[in-house]
Amino acid sequence: MPRFLTTQEVADLLRTSPETIRYWRSLGRGPASFKTGRRVLYDADAVTEWIDREKARAVVAAGDGA
Repeated sequence: MPRFLTTQEVADLLRTSPETIRYWRSLGRGPASFKTGRRVLYDADAVTEWIDREKARAVVAAGDGA
């Protein structure tokens, strides 16, 4: 069974605030999420994949001299 994370847990993992995670979600920029009732949850594997993509993107950008 997959493990699901709350907004606070994702924020803690990324060392940012829950407000930043909510902002990213509103922009469609952060890790994929879903609502169950009033609660927003994130699949832990999807968060890990999103982090890996962001790291890869940062490495490519750094290689471009950006």
